[in-house]
Amino acid sequence: MDTYKVAVLEDEKKIVIHEAQMKKPEKKQVLIRVASCAICTLEQRVYSGVMKKYPFAGGHEAAGIVEAVGEGVKQIKKGDKVAVRLLNSCGECYYCRNGHENQCVVSFIAATQEIAMGPGGLAEYMMIDAENVYKMADELPLSYAALAEPLACCVHSIENGKINLADDVVIVGAGIMGIFHIQLAKLRGARVIVAEVDDNRLEVAKKMGADVIINSSQEDPVERIKQLTDGRGADVVFCTAAIPEVASQSVDMAGKLGRVVFYSSFHPNNPIEINPNKIHSAETIITGSVNPQRKDFLVATKLLSNGLIDVSELISETYTLDNIEEAFHKAIDPYTYRIIVNCNI
Repeated sequence: MDTYKVAVLEDEKKIVIHEAQMKKPEKKQVLIRVASCAICTLEQRVYSGVMKKYPFAGGHEAAGIVEAVGEGVKQIKKGDKVAVRLLNSCGECYYCRNGHENQCVVSFIAATQEIAMGPGGLAEYMMIDAENVYKMADELPLSYAALAEPLACCVHSIENGKINLADDVVIVGAGIMGIFHIQLAKLRGARVIVAEVDDNRLEVAKKMGADVIINSSQEDPVERIKQLTDGRGADVVFCTAAIPEVASQSVDMAGKLGRVVFYSSFHPNNPIEINPNKIHSAETIITGSVNPQRKDFLVATKLLSNGLIDVSELISETYTLDNIEEAFHKAIDPYTYRIIVNCNI
């Protein structure tokens, strides 16, 4: 094979399949035959025109099989099942050097595919440096392995929330990231309360381990949480919904010494009102969570490989690379979880 297919977002709702030149890996490079790539919110926003960065070779939640390795690669071999870390960092800036590479000042300027900027996972093949390739269990489906990256984001968020045993943890929103937060919080020994407006998602949340579910469109979640906690409020609140009004409500859910983590980015990016005296007197901690660090990605791959996280409910549908337009159309439906593109069928 001299060439392979790469999907490139060239304009709003315009995807073109290009032919890229196949090359052999050198030194520390790994050539991967991409099996599965999930369509994340980032790609959805570029496709919909919310983020205008064209041309863009999207796809940063990917997994596949090692096709070949450069002479300097020692830990990865041909035939290995792998997940790939595609949201890169420079390694040189202040934040990279003090152990917070998720805050890299020039991150995500990737050019995995030579024909266009971007992570490039929506392709039949990709060339990646070995340091960003993580071996997965042989028995793990590669469609599951592709979700290592979003799981890693949630691992980072859970770390920021500093959950203690028996904490009352509220997760606002039961999309894919909310469901990951549920399972991770349960692994930390928390009682998990989920607030969501969609009954179908609440049912999935219950199936995935939520102890209490609250339909926020039918009752006041702040008051219900106070009832559940003897008036104290939650120990930790994770806001995974991208709505500013919900962010404000998440702060109100927290009790004294509570931690509030704004996991999602917010659209529109409107300010919220916060009572500064309440924050002062209750010693509430409000923080955010953005992108995973390398160690978070490693933890995510181990959780998936060891069967500690269940993703079976989180893959809504699968499509082939030739049907990628249909895949994106389905992915932007807010009621789906993840749409997977099988890149080598």
